[in-house]
Amino acid sequence: MTTPPERPEQGVVDRLFREERGRAVATLIRLTGDFDVAEEAVQEAFVVALERWQRDGLPRNPGAWITVTARNSAIDKLRRDRRLAEKRESLAQLAALEGAEHMGSDDGTIPDDRLRLIFTCCHPALSSEARVALTLWTLGGLTTPEIARAFLVAETAMAQRLVRAKRKIKVAGIPYRTPPDDLLPERLRSVLAVLYLVFNEGYAATSGDALVRRDLCAEAIRLTRVLAELMPREPEVLGLLSLMLIQDSRRATRISPAGELVLLEDQDRSRWDRCEIEEGSALIERAGRLGAVGPYQLQAAIAAAHGRASRPEDTDWPRIASLYGELARVVPSPVVDLNGAVAVAMARGPEAGLELVDSLAGALDHYHHFHAARADLLRRLGRLEEAAAAYERALNLTANAVQRRFLRRRLAEVGRAGPPS
Repeated sequence: MTTPPERPEQGVVDRLFREERGRAVATLIRLTGDFDVAEEAVQEAFVVALERWQRDGLPRNPGAWITVTARNSAIDKLRRDRRLAEKRESLAQLAALEGAEHMGSDDGTIPDDRLRLIFTCCHPALSSEARVALTLWTLGGLTTPEIARAFLVAETAMAQRLVRAKRKIKVAGIPYRTPPDDLLPERLRSVLAVLYLVFNEGYAATSGDALVRRDLCAEAIRLTRVLAELMPREPEVLGLLSLMLIQDSRRATRISPAGELVLLEDQDRSRWDRCEIEEGSALIERAGRLGAVGPYQLQAAIAAAHGRASRPEDTDWPRIASLYGELARVVPSPVVDLNGAVAVAMARGPEAGLELVDSLAGALDHYHHFHAARADLLRRLGRLEEAAAAYERALNLTANAVQRRFLRRRLAEVGRAGPPS
């Protein structure tokens, strides 16, 4: 008796689209040198997949199937181009595609071009906003409306941003390759910064009604896993993945059932994802054996120190303060100094921390976390009028609805209602 083919549900196809789109697009861009041709071909391949897989069942290697089908779609498109004879570029694309007959099959292995695509999308010649958008579009499989919603911009504006980024890559001749060894450290920093920016926007949204956007966190982690698979001996790649996993382990406890912000010391630690914490901790150890310690590894070590504490009072604050000191030496930043000052306050008392925080006033006056941290230390010292003024300043500097509700609650606790939301 013949076993009927496994017919995938829509959710399975959607998952495969997110997971395999980047690989297929990367391969087609290598062959054609054209983002638009590659993206259109891959999109068409998934449309075909929806029909064929429902009828014939899942192929043994869906990723290879998609890539080969996309290649054939691109060939058909270029052959149909009536102006082909006048377009040397299209002729070259067609020749490259037709010369790739043995690039893979239903069961074959297709060369992984995603590393080249990651570095192309994150080239320093592109703006930070363009790098993020292009990475999420090409490798993440997010649609233009999804990216626009995630960063709270109009869909038309995001579409234009993507078009401009792809045009700049083409006009400027930005190479589709992994950088040579002498340029790799600088370029890798750009890639990691983009992935971290995506994660941070998901973990602590700068505006809007939600504090956490799970889809962005998940996408940043997935893309960083891809990078870690492609560059397994780069310690900072492992450090960033570790940091994301340990931070993400607390996601479910950061918001109360009523939608209110829950501070670290008030979170239900029994609900933290221990698997993510353990995986992240193992990655830190592995990264530490590979070379010099960088900023992502240090931040991951700080997150792991919190993750190891089963109760707030068990937190090794002196160790965390020391790690912030190391981080400040590696990447000097007033924000790092602020976090270090809070750790000092927890280790040695609010007065010691407040002295350090106040020294940062000139650099961080427009940073709402500075005023919120200062307000908390003043509250703990019983200086309630000053605490209220600091909470009000923090409230005026944030657009996130969850953070605003938290700050208003703190204001009420120290005796003021605060400005309306």
